[in-house]
Amino acid sequence: MSLVGQLTRFVAVGVASAAVDYGVYQLLLAVGTDPHVAKGISFILGTTTAYLLNRRFTFTDAGGGKGRFAGFVLLYATTFAINVGVNALALAYLPQMSLRTSVAWVIAQGCATVINFVMLRTVVFRAPKHAPEA
Repeated sequence: MSLVGQLTRFVAVGVASAAVDYGVYQLLLAVGTDPHVAKGISFILGTTTAYLLNRRFTFTDAGGGKGRFAGFVLLYATTFAINVGVNALALAYLPQMSLRTSVAWVIAQGCATVINFVMLRTVVFRAPKHAPEA
């Protein structure tokens, strides 16, 4: 699949996964969950959704195996720390306003999305290299 095709599908999957992440985040905040705990839980659920959908629809021509799963775990552990950390920093530095938690979520999600696409495409779901024909 072309870069444009992958990017288009990645964005569509990202919208669905972000809806899961944001919905869970807001739900947990509404029931009084600490914002950092809420962000961690929502990220894990949104990320799981993204992985499953991207594996099925976006990066279908990629190689498989245990290496891909290990790469996914490493990438998302790193992205988890960045996402929750950026969210915490945004909450610490954004002024008090009515949409403060939503703005922090968008900033954190934006950082994670860029990292995820590049790393999923180039590391986790990279197509296997074929030997040149003789």
